[in-house]
Amino acid sequence: MNRPPGLIASLGNIARNSIGLVLTRLELAALELSQVRNHLLQLVLVFALAVVAGCFALAYGTVTIAYLAWDALGWKILPIITGVFLLIAIGLMLYARGLIRSGKLSMPATMAELKSDRDMLL
Repeated sequence: MNRPPGLIASLGNIARNSIGLVLTRLELAALELSQVRNHLLQLVLVFALAVVAGCFALAYGTVTIAYLAWDALGWKILPIITGVFLLIAIGLMLYARGLIRSGKLSMPATMAELKSDRDMLL
């Protein structure tokens, strides 16, 4: 006669299934993180190349403006160009500081989901 499994056997099965589920989730997360890492490295490389190309374009554009305006303004064109770039740099720094202070770099939805998962599991 077959008896149904007891309480201890049922709890063991639940624990075994839970561990299997956690391991499956960890494997999936590891796989996705490796894909994200590869895509992030590609993005960083493309961004770095774009920055280098942008710097060359900016340098050549500045030299062209200085060359074309030299006859009209002489040496005064150099401080004018420096001032323009300084204002652009200050504006970008203020914009970046505003982004950091507004919390746009945090992940509130992800953190809330992780907290709810933790609360559900514990």
